[in-house]
Amino acid sequence: MAKKLAIIVSDFNDEITGKMERVAVEEAKKAGAQVVKAMHVPGAYDIPLIAKKMAERKDVDAIVALGAIIKGETGHDKVIAVACAKSLSEISLETGKPVMFGVIGPGATHEQAQKRAEGQAKRAVQGAIKMLGALKELQK
Repeated sequence: MAKKLAIIVSDFNDEITGKMERVAVEEAKKAGAQVVKAMHVPGAYDIPLIAKKMAERKDVDAIVALGAIIKGETGHDKVIAVACAKSLSEISLETGKPVMFGVIGPGATHEQAQKRAEGQAKRAVQGAIKMLGALKELQK
């Protein structure tokens, strides 16, 4: 049976995250996984709420969160990244479903984020599929 993924994409820095979404969908197809739902949110800070709702769905096996948090003049990028990562980890532990942190940053420049976008998206999808395999193995 195909693994069913949900993808959540931050629209902030959408020239980067749009590419990440396209790469993630293609990577899922290559791996034989089905993207049952893709949703966009305003920014990385907003990803966890939708991730929680997606994790509650019976037709979703794993969630892939995609975003790009670019370094600014203050430490705001670190606050956003830590809040997002911590919340996604908690959702995964609470629901027993993999929630992959495919978010670039903190501390990345716009140029660095553009260079990392493809790899980050691919690794997030691959990680979701590997985690589903690991969870299945534990059931044996």
